[in-house]
Amino acid sequence: MPKPLPVATDPAPSDDDAAQIGQRLRALRTDRKLTILELATKAGLSAGIISQIERGNSNPSISTLQKLRSALGVNLWAFLEREPEANDEPTFVRRRENRPRFVVGPGLLTKELLSPKDNNQLRFMILTLPPGATSDDVLTGPGDKAGYVLSGRVELAVGNAVAEIREGDSFQFESSIPHHLVNRSSEEAKLVWIIRIREAHL
Repeated sequence: MPKPLPVATDPAPSDDDAAQIGQRLRALRTDRKLTILELATKAGLSAGIISQIERGNSNPSISTLQKLRSALGVNLWAFLEREPEANDEPTFVRRRENRPRFVVGPGLLTKELLSPKDNNQLRFMILTLPPGATSDDVLTGPGDKAGYVLSGRVELAVGNAVAEIREGDSFQFESSIPHHLVNRSSEEAKLVWIIRIREAHL
């Protein structure tokens, strides 16, 4: 029997995170001249949920954002990118202060996008899992995923296989196989997470 998960101790997602997602959702919806009700119908969600997200009153799950991004014809990170500033920054650089950040689920797993905005085939990010965090709400699809453990240890399940991966360990698998991460330890874990995309589901 697996050990019970420790209780996550990280603080709740900040209002800024939810507000940023809401602002981007509203901008994407209005750019496409959709009402909240029209977007709700296309995405298979309630108008109330979309309204709460747009007002910054709800921190949506990845599965909810996946439905919204499909209805809007964008990738997942479109909800997190800030509006570009006018500068001479090379497009192949992502500055630390410009990383989109997303807090996922009750375990407060945090994703920070490292890839530059214009890279549509290869994405990589930092995942931070506090004690008890799990990545149950993950997207699967054509492509590959890989990673490297920067600190701590997590349990990685890919299909029917389960492995504990620790600091310095690395991994790679096809992203069409069901998978998830769990931090069963009492310490925070941090990973570099890499995705090679064969279809724009992320």
